Amino acid sequence: MNRILVALDVDSQAKALALADTLRGSVAGYKIGKQLFTAEGPAIVRALTERGDRVFLDLKFHDIPNTVAGAVTSAIGTGAWMVNMHASGGSAMMQAAAKAATDTAGRLDVPRPLVIGVTVLTSMDEAALAEVGTTRTVLEQVVHLARLAQKAGLDGVVASPLEIAAIREACGRDFVIVTPGIRPAAQQGTDDQARTLTPTQAVKAGATYLVVGRPITGAADPRAAAEAMARETGA
Repeated sequence: MNRILVALDVDSQAKALALADTLRGSVAGYKIGKQLFTAEGPAIVRALTERGDRVFLDLKFHDIPNTVAGAVTSAIGTGAWMVNMHASGGSAMMQAAAKAATDTAGRLDVPRPLVIGVTVLTSMDEAALAEVGTTRTVLEQVVHLARLAQKAGLDGVVASPLEIAAIREACGRDFVIVTPGIRPAAQQGTDDQARTLTPTQAVKAGATYLVVGRPITGAADPRAAAEAMARETGA
């Protein structure tokens, strides 16, 4: 199973499609985040999904339940394969999102996308959590939010590699865990991701999908980098 979702963190549709064309067949799909979506809007999601690509729409919704439900409904209309929201938005928001996904997919007669919750951003450490008033440790907060997301009907969570094993223990083997903060051994500790592991370590810990950006998109040969990482993770 190929687990790699490449982060298309670029500023134009032309750059994103060029990367996707280079990588297609060597990765499991693509992540579209706020930078690219703000520049190009839903059209870039449709441009990829119409080519048969799987798109993780990483917009991290966080609003009142009705607004998030509407956003999920709109996301399904683009063909997105996976969408996410901040689990810290609470149970009512996540329940509304899960229901919107099921209802909209049924109405449109399309596959229901995976709906997952963001736990604690990988750029944050315990000092950053304390700064915003959270008294739990990072691990405690991540597991708490994962359990809350599962109870609310979400399919999984986004969490750093360091929390995978604890989430697996708390939420079971079928719960989807999407893991950013993946860095080859040579790149550990070189950027703004505070909680990272290598691809092999993350898969062994139980990650379902690995979100990888700069180690692939910034490589001299992105496709070769993606293929090497896929081999490393057993694909």
